[in-house]
Amino acid sequence: MNHRLEKLSQWMKETGTDVCFLTSPENVFYLSGFLSEPHERLLGLAVFQEDEPFLICPGMEKNDAKRSGWNYEIIGYSDIDNPWELVHKAIQNRLTKANTIAIEKEHMNVERFEQVTSLFPGASIVSAEEKLRKLRMVKDEKELSAIREACALADFAIETGVAELKEGKTELDVLAAIEYALKKKGVTEMSFSTMVLTGVNAASPHGTPGLKKIQKGDLVLFDLGVIVDGYCSDITRTVAYGDINEKQAAIYETVFKAQKAALEAIKPGVLCSEVDLAARRTISEAGYGEFFPHRLGHGLGISVHEYPSLTETNNLALEEGMVFTVEPGIYVPEVAGVRIEDDVAVTSNGIEILTKYPKELQIIK
Repeated sequence: MNHRLEKLSQWMKETGTDVCFLTSPENVFYLSGFLSEPHERLLGLAVFQEDEPFLICPGMEKNDAKRSGWNYEIIGYSDIDNPWELVHKAIQNRLTKANTIAIEKEHMNVERFEQVTSLFPGASIVSAEEKLRKLRMVKDEKELSAIREACALADFAIETGVAELKEGKTELDVLAAIEYALKKKGVTEMSFSTMVLTGVNAASPHGTPGLKKIQKGDLVLFDLGVIVDGYCSDITRTVAYGDINEKQAAIYETVFKAQKAALEAIKPGVLCSEVDLAARRTISEAGYGEFFPHRLGHGLGISVHEYPSLTETNNLALEEGMVFTVEPGIYVPEVAGVRIEDDVAVTSNGIEILTKYPKELQIIK
């Protein structure tokens, strides 16, 4: 049994949990090495205190699961099978009775929850999320290697996007060029929908790229991420296309200083809240506090949004091996939107900044 499964099994012994049945593709991948997107079909991993775990997946993916390196039982099912009956049988083969079952309460929908409770009437249902978040929050060297590669490709994507800027091109023109260049490098999936936002559109933190054309005097915001071996990157850069006005430049410099303050605050033992506040104070003192509406950052790994969450109220202490984003922003409607985002890993005495694309204000002529 791999060390991740061993840690989960140990937690189950400590908490008296008989079986942990996980259905999110991210946690199944983390514990088994099998990466799959089953859509509406059931994908599940059952873990026990002592007995061997099993994986259940659509039959068409059974060979993929074997090739992933999973060395325990794999139950494949067809579209006319009832997979829950197979789950029930496999658990009963290992346990005389399941009194306590751990699930991902935030992931499992009501229909599947009702399946579990009908198969195991009277069983106590507990949450596995907190333990899994803690396990996934600290990355090992293999995970860090994949994230580093994903970050290098994200840097390349920003470089490509900046080189594509030309008056009259649309946001979608530039976006398409970025993703085409990544496809040619073998990238099959982005961490999330790529954003290229220009002018007033950049003042929407989660805007949607469209047919707005790039114009001289615009700030252009790029937000994108790449997946490598199941692990995500997430970068944001904002550049000027042509000369910008003094207010736009002031906003940019404020965000730049805020991110620098946050990065300088990071080291093991520092609270997440302290890092957020280092950036937030800088922005508030410059008079833009109300225009920084989101947390400073979020954990990064198999999911693009993981734990920890860097908010001004989260008093979790940072640990070596945590990976997260640092992304202060200022969004003034009808004026400008600026965000600067890096991915960082906490080291024994500070941080490794994983995204390398330059952050000083660039004016693209």
